[in-house]
Amino acid sequence: MQKPDENSGFAKSIREAGPYLGLGLQLAVTIVAMVFLGSWLDGKFDTGYLFTLLGGILGISFGIYNLIKTVNDLEKRRNDAQKK
Repeated sequence: MQKPDENSGFAKSIREAGPYLGLGLQLAVTIVAMVFLGSWLDGKFDTGYLFTLLGGILGISFGIYNLIKTVNDLEKRRNDAQKK
């Protein structure tokens, strides 16, 4: 298999998009993990769906916070690299 030229459009696109590719999966895993934790707590304490709901809300909150923080950090690094 031929290695793409480092300055080609394809290689440049992959290099620029690489850091962003896992963000959606990271968001989904955070939400699902918190919902499962809440569901487990509901089973343990017999509280209906209270902890599942709270886990879902916390998972969405933590996930979106982490997503925004990561994107801001990546953009800052990209801008700093362009200034050099």
